[in-house]
Amino acid sequence: RKQIEIVGDILYAAEELTIDQDGASITKLIQKANISHSRITKILSNLVSQGLLEQIDSKRACRYKISMSGKDFLKEYKTYSEFTDNFGLTI
Repeated sequence: RKQIEIVGDILYAAEELTIDQDGASITKLIQKANISHSRITKILSNLVSQGLLEQIDSKRACRYKISMSGKDFLKEYKTYSEFTDNFGLTI
């Protein structure tokens, strides 16, 4: 997968996992986005610094929640993905 697809998968997972919770654990994001721990930690750090994810520190472990900017990005990414798929293009 390309980096943009991985970012899309992580944001999608974060959005889906935080609908009724107070953030998604890194374990749940790893499972949902199908990515290794070492790779996701670097990407999560970037997504937090870019404002696409919010990091919530708790006593047990960090949790991640999609931000409004992340939701906007994800919406545009989905539109772009559908557009390229409809024309048989690869990202």
